Amino acid sequence: MKAKSKSTIKKKTPTKSISKKSKTTMSTSKAKKPAFGGYAINFTGRKETVEQVFGNKPIAPSEMTKKIWAFIKANSLSNR
Repeated sequence: MKAKSKSTIKKKTPTKSISKKSKTTMSTSKAKKPAFGGYAINFTGRKETVEQVFGNKPIAPSEMTKKIWAFIKANSLSNR
């Protein structure tokens, strides 16, 4: 028995292209977004070491996050 051969029909699909104007508006809108959801943290002039903030013992990353935010709030380093 012979295998039946099927002819394939290729359909052209329209391609969408982004205009030059929309490319520039997308890149400029990202620049206006504030960092960290609006938080601005400033550590300039601080003399504390990492050991003073976190301690001498090894801790988990989640504990580091808790301690760094407690340090930021206690020393009013955030803009909120």
